[in-house]
Amino acid sequence: MPSPRTRPPLVAALLVPLALSLTACSNPSTPAGYVGYLTRGAVIGKTTYVGLQTGPTSYGLGWMMHVYNVSVTPFTYSEDFTAEGAVLTHDKLTVGFRAHTIFRVRPDRVKEFMEQYTTLADAKDQVQFAFANFVKEPLRTEIRVSVASYDAFALNENIGKINQEITAWAQARTKETPFEVLNVVVGNMQFPPVVTQAVTAKLAAAQELETRSTQVAIARKDAEKRIVEAEGIAKATQIIQQRLTPLYIQHEAIEAQKLMVNSPNHTTVYIPVGPMGVPMVGNLNVGDRVEPKP
Repeated sequence: MPSPRTRPPLVAALLVPLALSLTACSNPSTPAGYVGYLTRGAVIGKTTYVGLQTGPTSYGLGWMMHVYNVSVTPFTYSEDFTAEGAVLTHDKLTVGFRAHTIFRVRPDRVKEFMEQYTTLADAKDQVQFAFANFVKEPLRTEIRVSVASYDAFALNENIGKINQEITAWAQARTKETPFEVLNVVVGNMQFPPVVTQAVTAKLAAAQELETRSTQVAIARKDAEKRIVEAEGIAKATQIIQQRLTPLYIQHEAIEAQKLMVNSPNHTTVYIPVGPMGVPMVGNLNVGDRVEPKP
């Protein structure tokens, strides 16, 4: 049995390793939107891979545990194609623009990402750097080729098709990698002045053509209206001519005399009449006197 004098050194010998063990323990945590890559260190030997944990969570207290958290939320990788980086279109015009690639790390392939596409350093932008290193140059080339296959005037009309083509290429390129490309968008087109002026002139010409077409349509309707009016006048004249017979004129004259006789306020005037009571029409020279014959 140890003597009382030997107990303090023995207790100290037991407490020191225990304290060191507790100091080496940790509870690595992973926030929401991240997947943690867990490793266990070693005093003798090498660090080993333990597993993945999806946040928000924590591993629990463990011996020499460490976690490298990798964001699995979407990132945007952007690049300018302006100035010296502008693209020559199919019709030999220089066009500037900006391309945006939306991607993320696949949650179930974080282990592969950490071991093959980046280092174990806790770099803030490790995902963006790894993606740029892997796909930057091929993606840049594909964007240039896709835009250069169109004329400058046709770019705006086909921008949706261009985005689809580049997105399909990027998704095929990263299919067997930890990266998942969600979309590639090409926009903010910057055309040279000659293209802008030509587009403005084209729009003005189209507007002028539309205005003239409207004027022609109005003139055509006016002509149709005049034709209809002329046809109506011609038909009315034909009907009147057919009805203005001598008997019809006599009938109208007699009817007018009847109305005058039956009116309470009237003055009877006797005028020379022809056959059937129809007024005589002609010029009467009252200045000429006819001398009676002897």
